[in-house]
Amino acid sequence: MIDKQQKIKTEDHAILVGLVTKEQTEEQLNEYLDELSFLAETAGAKTVKRFIQKLPHPDPRIFVGKGKLEEIRKFILMKGNISLVIFDDELTGSQIQNIEKELNVTTIDRSDLILDIFASRAKTAQAKTQVELAQYQYILPRLKGMWKHLERQGGGVGTRGPGETEIETDRRIVKDKITLLRKRLAEIDKQAFTQRKERGEFIRVSLVGYTNVGKSTLMNLLSKSDVF
Repeated sequence: MIDKQQKIKTEDHAILVGLVTKEQTEEQLNEYLDELSFLAETAGAKTVKRFIQKLPHPDPRIFVGKGKLEEIRKFILMKGNISLVIFDDELTGSQIQNIEKELNVTTIDRSDLILDIFASRAKTAQAKTQVELAQYQYILPRLKGMWKHLERQGGGVGTRGPGETEIETDRRIVKDKITLLRKRLAEIDKQAFTQRKERGEFIRVSLVGYTNVGKSTLMNLLSKSDVF
């Protein structure tokens, strides 16, 4: 089952991981990790240590090198209280699966962390629907790698189409959920528009925050646009 519940708990002790590449200097990375640490604390986690590695490009299987991942694994075993590893860059589903298999610790990336923060703070029906939609949109391209099989409410006969594999079924379920949430959000927006029109007023909302804390990421996930 893919768990969309809040992943970060207030007692979590976290490790941050980032790469120095040709496109990103160590100074830039440290700034991003400062921001990532702030986000982790906002979500309720305590940052214990940072791991930085210089690589030309991320490893397609585990993002960092084998030696660095082993170093992280040994540190986790030594500390005994690390419950979360946060990567500064986006991970693929297979990378998450491979890393968690090696470390035996919950692994997320910056985008997942941001979604977790917004999910914990969503109060209105519109906000909750927007965050849930963004979560499913985040999950969809990662299904193959992070597959843990969706719980099928009312599953059984009729759940799976002819010739479908389990991963195809899960992908179909997520796509159907995205369609449903978009329709629900459209209905909520329509109702809100009608109410504002009746009151003769419109509300403008702005996303405000420090540089690189995830404003564009959130906007892109919610609107399916390309904001930079």
